[in-house]
This record gives sequence, structure tokens and C-alpha cells, in this order.
Amino acid sequence: MDRSAFVSLAPSCADNHGLAERLLETRKLSVELAAPLSAEDMAVQAMDDASPIKWHLAHTTWFFETFILAPHLSGYRLFDEAFNYCFNSYYERLGPRQPRPKRGLLTRPSIERILAYREHVDHALSKLMVQSAATKPIWAHQLEVGVNHEQQHQELMLTDILALFAANPLRPAYRAVQSRAAPQRRRESLRWIDFPGGVHQIGLVDGSFGWDNETPRHQALIHPFRLADRLVTNAEWLEFVEDGAYGAATLWLSDGWAAVNRENWRAPLYWEQSDDGWREMSLEGVQPLELAAPVAHVSYYEADAFARWAGKRLPTEFEWEVAATSLPLTGNFLASDALRPVPAEGALKDGLLQMFGDVWEWTQSAYLPYPGYRPPEGALGEYNGKFMVNQHVLRGGSCVTPAHHMRASYRNFFYPHQRWQFTGLRLASDIN
Repeated sequence: MDRSAFVSLAPSCADNHGLAERLLETRKLSVELAAPLSAEDMAVQAMDDASPIKWHLAHTTWFFETFILAPHLSGYRLFDEAFNYCFNSYYERLGPRQPRPKRGLLTRPSIERILAYREHVDHALSKLMVQSAATKPIWAHQLEVGVNHEQQHQELMLTDILALFAANPLRPAYRAVQSRAAPQRRRESLRWIDFPGGVHQIGLVDGSFGWDNETPRHQALIHPFRLADRLVTNAEWLEFVEDGAYGAATLWLSDGWAAVNRENWRAPLYWEQSDDGWREMSLEGVQPLELAAPVAHVSYYEADAFARWAGKRLPTEFEWEVAATSLPLTGNFLASDALRPVPAEGALKDGLLQMFGDVWEWTQSAYLPYPGYRPPEGALGEYNGKFMVNQHVLRGGSCVTPAHHMRASYRNFFYPHQRWQFTGLRLASDIN
């Protein structure tokens, strides 16, 4: 992308300039995340839930071409008309597409052609931005959606790479092991933070960017509750494993118990036992299990069973949001460069820790529309609304989430059996 075209925008259009900079940085980061991979790495699909890395690079580009350039840039030329079939994800209104479980069959186009596609679209985006330098264009919101959409795929790129390398018998590492700064005082003992009940405002604050599933802002009645001050750790989960919890039917929801037996779950995804103890597959290859770090890659079924085993429960998404709204948006995100959850740190006077970053936190809340929700018009209306069934809400982001992508009202959602994402949990309980 031509950076000079972006930095030359008129000073009076600071909003446009800031959006242009975010666009540039986001597009650049996606290519950087793929840089350690070979062409073979980028072509393979580890499982139906994952996608090849080159598909992510092309799909995010298709999004900008389809929703912004084609309708708004006069004279724009599609890079390749066949790409709508190859790289449309789930937009029924835009025609047929390559089935999701078969994206790994797209050995063509090559990664070189996909990178050329990105350059073609980036050049056109820079041209569109310069043409609208003096005003706030009608497509500004769609461009913001495109930036945030690509940030979502950056997280998926890393989790899909991990799934792929974990399935490879050579257990390759995405990168070499990185040294970390010496920890401060670690919060290994669990403490509880009380929250009063009442009627609270939930959802996206007016005037800020967010997804349609965070709206409309509305009131919710919340009863008094307690939240654990930190996330559940690997050490605590190991106690769960060694207590035989994966074999105790009474701890599990019926569907969860069926999944445990069908999939032969005996520990979180990517855990493995060796003569030297438990190890975990990570983006830095197979590493000894870090006991003080938050547990990751557990399903909703596992999180619910653990909470029941511990005599607690999972928080509702509204409880989580009430607790998080007044906290700073800081944590172990992608920019921290840890690429894995890290132990909680802080002095005893601190309150809640790890509310943002490290792992997405399962809530007990079903993924449903807020009161008065209406999906947007057009194809973008398919972005969230049609998935509001049979899934659960997660909050807070993870160690591979771009930090600027997160906010307290953000609602992620997955099916209860899925665990290839950095998903973990925080315990909650009622105040009687």
C-alpha cells in the first residue's frame, strides 16, 4: 500500500487520516503474521473450523473489494471475478462459494497471486482515501468494519496456524521461544471481588464503533455476585484432571458428557503427557506446561464442568460486562508478543486481573439478540444476526487479539464444543 497517499491527507480531516493509518497498519500486520510460514504451510486446512492462511489473506482483501471498492470507487476493476466464489465466506446474498470444510483444496490461486491481489486492492483503497480527503465519506463506516474484520482474521490466522502445527507430527514452531521479563509478584492465591446487584446499562456506548450484536444498549437486572480476581490456571486444571473429572459423568452437561466420550477428551486441547510431566503445544512448539498461566483451549462444556467441580459457576455475560466496564483496556494482547497466556501479576491491593487479554472467557450466557435488535440491511446484515443460536458468549479477548479491537461490550461467540481458540474461564458465584 502506498503510505505517502495516506499521510498526505488534509490536516482538517483528522478522522480520515486516523482511519487510513489504522487501515495501513492492519493490512501490513496480516502479511507480517504470515511471513514465518512456507507456501505449503499457508495452503493447508487443519480442520473444518480452521481456514488456510492464504484464504484468510485473500478473504479479508475480498471484503474490502466487495463492500467498499466495487460500490464506491468509480472505474474500479475486479482483480479476478472467480475470487468471489473462492473467498466469499458465508454471505448468501453474494452467491455460491467454496464450502468451508474444503477451503484447503484451493491450491490455486498461488500465494504469489493472492499477494498480488492484496497489492491491487490496497492501491485502490489508497486512491479512494485520497479522493475523499476533504470530507467524511459515506463508506467510512464500512471501511472501519473492514479494518475490524481483518483484525478478527489476524487472531484466527494464529489460532489456525497453531491447530495446523499441532496436527503435524514434526510439531513445528511458528517462532523460536522468546525470553520474557522476570515476573513481578504473582497472584497465585484466588480472591473474590463482590459486586452489588441492580439495574445496569449493557451494550455499546452511543457514538463508539462496535458490532451490531452489541446493540441496542439496554437495561439488565443483575443480582449481587462475586467474581474471581483472576483466571483459572493450568495448575488448578491439572487438579481437575488428576481428580478424575473427565470420567465423572455427574459433573457434565449431557451434551458435554457425550462430547467427552465421543472425542476422548482427557485434558485441554494441546496438552500432552510425557515422562517429564505435562507439556503443551504452543506457537513456540511443545513446551513444559506453565502451571501459573491461565488454562486455554477448553470448550464451554469443560469450563462448565470445572466450575461445577469447584463448587462455583461461570459468570453471565452481563455480570462480566458490569465488572469490566470501569477497567482500563490493558492486558496480554497480540502486541505484547507473548503469543500465549501468561500468569497473573499484581499486588494484593489490586482488584480484578486479566479481564482483558490472555484468554477469551466463557460465560454461561447463550448468544442471543439484545432486546430490540435488528440486523443491518444488505449483505453485511449476515455478519452476526444469523448466528444467534446454539452458541455461547465469550468476553475479554485473548493473547492473540489486537488490542485496539477490544472493548468491554465486545461479544465473541462459539459453539460449546469448540476449543481451538484461546478460550478459558473465570469463576463466579452468587452472594446469598
